[in-house]
Amino acid sequence: MGYKVVVAGATGNVGREMLNILAEREFPVDEIAALASRKSLGTEVSFGDKTLKTKDLDTFDFTGWDIALFAVGSEATKIYAPKAAKAGCVVIDNSSLYRYDPEIPLVVPEVNPEAVEKYKARNIIANPNCSTAQMVVALKPLHDRARIKRVVVSTYQSVSGAGKAGIDELWDQTKSIYNPVSEVPPKKFTKQIAFNVIPHIDVFMEDGSTKEEWKMVAETKKILDPKVKVTATCVRVPVFVGHSEAINVEFEEFLDEDEARDILREAPGVMVVDKREPGGYVTPIECVGDYATFVSRIRQDSTIENGLNLWCVSDNLRKGAALNAVQIAETLGNRCLKKG
Repeated sequence: MGYKVVVAGATGNVGREMLNILAEREFPVDEIAALASRKSLGTEVSFGDKTLKTKDLDTFDFTGWDIALFAVGSEATKIYAPKAAKAGCVVIDNSSLYRYDPEIPLVVPEVNPEAVEKYKARNIIANPNCSTAQMVVALKPLHDRARIKRVVVSTYQSVSGAGKAGIDELWDQTKSIYNPVSEVPPKKFTKQIAFNVIPHIDVFMEDGSTKEEWKMVAETKKILDPKVKVTATCVRVPVFVGHSEAINVEFEEFLDEDEARDILREAPGVMVVDKREPGGYVTPIECVGDYATFVSRIRQDSTIENGLNLWCVSDNLRKGAALNAVQIAETLGNRCLKKG
């Protein structure tokens, strides 16, 4: 006996990926429903070799359904997630709405799988920010070995993190540069994204950081260890899919780069590609469609006593969103619901 699964936001980039990954990983589904807003009602989406017609999220009855994967944004989640949870359906939410609620677990299965067991407090589990998810997958095995004191991270985040509108803007602006007849001014982003980088993701906060940077700090502490100090600079780059991160880590104990490389090679969800030669590292274009978090450029930082530098790349629509949500569902099933 399998699960009755709902995907809310099934016509968006992340929702479609959720359906793809549920099928790819052969999640034990007895019945599946694809939900969307009324403007997308009836749109067809793929689930393996099946085609599903979307149903109306507004009128859907979650009673009798086991798991709902939400990819609808915070405003819609605020309305519909409590309804699903109240009906007995466990919500796995991709928005930022519940990530910082102390009653709701924030889970990356390779890092803190035991946290899913706290779902019963509200029947909701939060999925972390895309940039946080890949970073903590790489940091966790190193933290277990040498205890991390401080992390300095600079991100290079693709436009797909801003949804379809972000992808369209990069595509249209790039075309307009080669065809100057049509001008495409910034709408989704604050400045031109084509052939440019923008050190601004989400809104600015009082201390000068952006909300995206704050998210990485708060979520790393909640998922990995509240004692770890984190500082982040988050940058949008003209890449369609795949987030990259330059990570500097300071440990309590010395950790040799060779041992770190060996630890990461054995770590769940991590793929090490680290040859000190031209092309001996992973770039975003190579990680698209892959489940792994790739780590390259592992090297000692000689400017501090116990430091390492890493280059970390992952498909943000997969590990940063849809894949992690499906892995949470798998962990929830194995540890708690025990069907399938």
